[in-house]
Amino acid sequence: KSPPKPSLITAVKAMMCPKRCMCQNLSPSFTILCTKTGLLFVPPSIDRRTAELRLMDNFITTLRRKDFANMTNLIHLTLSRNTISQIMPYAFFDLKGLHALHLDSNRLTCINEDHFKGLINLRHLILSNNQLNFISPGSLDDFIETLEDLDLSYNNLVNIPWDTIGKLSNVNTVSLDHNLIEFVPEGIFSNLHKLARLDMTSNKLKKIPPDPLFSRIPVYAKSKGSPLSSLVLSFGGNPLHCNCELVWLRRLTREDDLETCASPPELMGKYFWSIKEQEFVCEPPMITHRTPKLVVMEGQSVSLKCKAVGDPDPYVRWISPEGKLVSNTSRTISYENGTLDILTTTLTEKGTFTCIASNAAGESTASVELVVNPFPHLANSTNCDKDAESGPSDILISAKSSFPNETKAQQEKKVVVAEISKHFIDRN
Repeated sequence: KSPPKPSLITAVKAMMCPKRCMCQNLSPSFTILCTKTGLLFVPPSIDRRTAELRLMDNFITTLRRKDFANMTNLIHLTLSRNTISQIMPYAFFDLKGLHALHLDSNRLTCINEDHFKGLINLRHLILSNNQLNFISPGSLDDFIETLEDLDLSYNNLVNIPWDTIGKLSNVNTVSLDHNLIEFVPEGIFSNLHKLARLDMTSNKLKKIPPDPLFSRIPVYAKSKGSPLSSLVLSFGGNPLHCNCELVWLRRLTREDDLETCASPPELMGKYFWSIKEQEFVCEPPMITHRTPKLVVMEGQSVSLKCKAVGDPDPYVRWISPEGKLVSNTSRTISYENGTLDILTTTLTEKGTFTCIASNAAGESTASVELVVNPFPHLANSTNCDKDAESGPSDILISAKSSFPNETKAQQEKKVVVAEISKHFIDRN
């Protein structure tokens, strides 16, 4: 006769429940609730077989490697509204089965590459309401193909690991609102075929570049009433610069009037959707200043300047006398403001440099002539006559050719005498 199966009460007792916490055994999973219990750290007595662990509204400051060791059954971990400022490397490494990690409303300032290692099945990552200013590009690598929900809202992010965002092939919701983001790369969302909601509200965006994703599916302002195969895009509260670069956005079908233009002056404060498409205009570049003709000695440094205005701000690049685009090297530096520094000139730089200023409305060009004189080399016995022909002084050449047997000192003496005689004749 087989022994009797242990009762439900016996099973519950077998599970270790931390002090002041509530434990629920809803077979086959085990849930531990430690909400508002004044915890300063993760309780060490947590049963390793726990499937759901809720530790919100406490005073936990640090997450350690041992806190979640061997908890391979954990599916849902909530650490919201604590004071977590430090995550030790590989703190979540054993959580191979974790689906949801809630770290919102803490004091995290950065996410390093080893913070989320091991979370190979993560689907929901909530990091909102922290103080994040840096996220390592490799920090999401372990779950880049499984993540469905990424919430980075209400942080201090200026830069986002965009290349990583662009690889979240299974993501459904991306929340980047209420940050300090100034730039979105063009086409970065094109492979996010399952994206249904993208929130970029209240950032520092002056423009939002077109994206193939936005042209493939309908784009709406609100989720209510929008079809399932559509994208809800929110971008209000940004200092939008309403020029021709945002015409694509103006053409989208929308149903709200929340977004306004911050510039140019004639459109400032106007509702984005109330402005006619033809008012979204750009101004082609106009070059306002360029360096005049420059004469330098071989080996010297030189700066070529080219200033241009336009809307949007023109991008300036330089073409060398050989017809090649000048790139940044150990010897040449091209700056965004249109300045080109040549740190050591060579005779190959002699000629006309072309400055090209371009933007969405067109381009403008200007030329700058650079004369590079060869560096004078001291004459020697083998190429004495050759040096004399290319020397900088006509007087020395004539003196040398007329008096081939005289020394250099005697030639210089004659030159000085000749100059004094000339001045005397001119004055009398």
